[in-house]
Parts: sequence; C-alpha cells; structure tokens
Amino acid sequence: MAITFLKSIWDRLTQNTRTQEKSKNHEPEIKSFKENQEKEEAFDKINRGIKQISLERIVGSVGRYHDFDSTFRLKQHLPHDRLNKIKQAMKDGKSLPPIKLYQIKNEYYVLDGNHRVSAAKELGRHDIDARIVELLPSANTLENMIYREKVDFSDKTGLPYSIELTEVGQYQYLISQITQHKRVLAKETGNTVSLTKAALDWHKTIYHPLTIIIMKGNLIQSFPGRTIADLYIYISFHQWEKRASRKYGIGIDRLIPKNMEEFRKKMSTKKEAEYPDMQREIIAFILVNVKAGRETRIIDKLFSLEEVRELHSIHGNIDIIVKIVLKRDLLASDSEIIAHFVDRYVRRISGIASTQTLIPGYSKIKGDK
Repeated sequence: MAITFLKSIWDRLTQNTRTQEKSKNHEPEIKSFKENQEKEEAFDKINRGIKQISLERIVGSVGRYHDFDSTFRLKQHLPHDRLNKIKQAMKDGKSLPPIKLYQIKNEYYVLDGNHRVSAAKELGRHDIDARIVELLPSANTLENMIYREKVDFSDKTGLPYSIELTEVGQYQYLISQITQHKRVLAKETGNTVSLTKAALDWHKTIYHPLTIIIMKGNLIQSFPGRTIADLYIYISFHQWEKRASRKYGIGIDRLIPKNMEEFRKKMSTKKEAEYPDMQREIIAFILVNVKAGRETRIIDKLFSLEEVRELHSIHGNIDIIVKIVLKRDLLASDSEIIAHFVDRYVRRISGIASTQTLIPGYSKIKGDK
C-alpha cells in the first residue's frame, strides 16, 4: 500500500517535471508552411523573381519553424554562432545573397535564409531582398476565388499597385475598362498601345483621381467591410455603364461626367488638391406646425440639432421656419437625405403636428461673388 502511494507521488512529480520541460521547449513559434500549404491547397507555382519584401510579411518557415519564436528570434537553446556572424556582416554592409521565399497569398515563408531574416529583424531592418516563388491557393473558398482573380489581373496588367476588391468577377470589369482605354489611347496617338501601358495610364488618369474623390468624400464609412476599390467599381459602373439611371444628388454630373474618357480629360487639368469633393451642402427649409402650448419646448429641441442653422417663430399659417444644412453624397438623392433627416429627427419630436419641406432651386446670398 505504502509502495503504491509513494509510486503515485513519484509519477505526479515526474509528470510535472516533464510538463515544465515541455512548456519551455514550446515557445510560440513562427507559422508552418506545410500546414498552411495543405490548408490552402496551394501547389501551383509561379516564379515571381527577386523583390524587396517587408519583413513583417514573413510569417513562417518551410523547414525550420520549430527553431524560431513568433518574432523570428532564434530560440535560446540553439547555437547562435551563425546568426551572430550574419548580424556582423549586415552591420559591416557586406552584400548577402537574396533569401528564398514561398508566397501563399499575402504571407511569406522562408525556404532559405532563416538566419538572415532573424538577423535583419534584430537589427531593426524593415525590408529584405528575396527570390519569390508564389503558390496559388486552390481551396474552393470565396476568399481564394477573389485572390486568384486578383493575381490574374495583376499578371495581365503589370500594375505595381494593389487593388483590393471583395466580390467575384469585379477584376474582369476593371480589365474591360483598361481595354476600352487602350483603344482610346491607340486612336489618340495613332500607335499600338500595350495593355500594360494602358493600365498604367488608366490608373494614373482615371482610377487614382476617382478614388481620391471617394476618399475625400469619406464615403467608405457608410460601407463597412468594403474597400475604396469596391466603391470605385460601384460608382464608375453606374455613372459610365448605366449612365446614372438612378437619380443622384444635384450636380453629380459636374463632378463625374457620364463618360470615362471625359472624366479623364477633366481631371487632367487639375492638381490633386483641386479634385472636387463628392459631399456638398444641401440647404433646405422645413415649415413646421406645432400643437398649442408646445412652441418653446419644440423650438429648443429643434435648435439643439447640429444641422439646424436658423430657426424663426412666425405668426400665420406656419408656426416655425427651420433652415437646415445637410451633407450631400453620391449614393443618395437630395430628397432621400432630407426625408431621412426630417423623419428621424424632426417628426419624432412630440408636439409637432405637421411639416413641409422646401428645397431652393436657386440661391443668391449677399457676400457671394
């Protein structure tokens, strides 16, 4: 009985020791290439040549992920001689060969050069030269379908800029825009224009200006989970393909002409600081009738609204005249924006009997030039 008791104590002690030793040897590690490759079913290879890669995007190793922690530091129990020699060579400015990386989507895994990556990180470097082989993911997920379309778009156009979309099929729409622009450039110059050259000009004179206008309008806040490129697709398609069949706010055609090449010509005369703002002010007047005895309280509540700029109590058929100033954007008509404001913030005030909204067709204010 005593022997059994002592044996159980010994087993617990040795188990604790093994657990502690195991935890010491299992620090957080960099990611395993093989595990991610199998998960993404990434086996088709494309040679991407030598590029400068951000060290932050190198997340794992092909064969030595057990030797480095999650920050790519060599684990303490391993010999550091080679690492120290590489660090000294980097400090001395000696030329080292490019490392070799496997790429799966936006992540990179070291095939050769783990110590060079570790040394560069320890020295506070941000980039490193690498020879890259990309492995395309084939697992049938929405993310992978979009990614493969993005890769195909980048390979066809040769654009050095990243365009991030969130829907399948949209990169092909951009290809159709570039192809259309290619024909226009060929007609203008009288020479054959490559798709790569047309893509660069399209990005500079059409895509970039419109995305700057979108960002200036801060429209992206209204579309969580979407990208600036998604909004470019939406706006350009409705304005240039469907010819803006939806009734947008007044003046949208002065901002973005209904033809892509007209837009290009308009923006070519402007500096970026002069690009128009999608959001403009909408001025409207609300005529309000209130229930007897409620005027003062309602006036105070209306005047507390940020959008209310003027408020006048009058005698006659109307009790209160309210001047409001709202933000106009590309994605809703003026009447929709005004109606939303009146329904949400005005008509819900207790004691208001009725409202009528007036939108001025033309305004002239003293002080205007």
